[in-house]
Amino acid sequence: MAYRQTAAVEARLQDNRTRILQVARALVSEGGWREAQVASVAAAAGIATGTVYRYFPSKAELFAEVLSAVSQREVDVLAEIAAAEDTALGRLRSAVATFVRRAMRNPRLAYALIAEPCDKEIDEVRLVYRAAISEVIRAIVASGQSSGEMAPDIQPDIAASVIVGGFMEGLIGPLSPLSRQQHQDTDGYQREVAMLADQIAKLACASVAAASSSSTVRKLSRRPS
Repeated sequence: MAYRQTAAVEARLQDNRTRILQVARALVSEGGWREAQVASVAAAAGIATGTVYRYFPSKAELFAEVLSAVSQREVDVLAEIAAAEDTALGRLRSAVATFVRRAMRNPRLAYALIAEPCDKEIDEVRLVYRAAISEVIRAIVASGQSSGEMAPDIQPDIAASVIVGGFMEGLIGPLSPLSRQQHQDTDGYQREVAMLADQIAKLACASVAAASSSSTVRKLSRRPS
């Protein structure tokens, strides 16, 4: 007779898996991919290292799933904004500013997800979700062209690549609050994040706005971030 797991056993196995993923994410948030080792995950989760490998055959697979889970949540948030009742320029501004603000809540994790050197398997997942984010932005641009808000002579996929590349560089580049290693709970840090989100969103809109929409972009830039 084939062995069947009881509901209690299945629940415990799922709890172990969930705890492993939660601990792995926390370690990446604290020290990035290099500091997050399987042995460290096991110790923090209160289980044996071999138990981690029962759920994830390799370190790369474990952290690729961590990246996948975090990134999918960001894609979902942007997709909700893209589907909202607003102008295309309003949705683009909101999508870009929201991504920046959410990323800067945990700048160490943001760096790991966007640019930190990592294993090939992890980087491949990173590229998949970067493409998914670009697709959301591309759809907003295409919608804006249909409504006449955005310049018709710009290819939406190219515009999306430039916009996504721009706001991700803004998060990790020399002008980012991250580069000055400020504590993220300070008022100064929060003001810089708000300014950064507003400026990047304003530039994103300006880069694709139709000539007749320039005044709308100026109004959008004055919205509270």
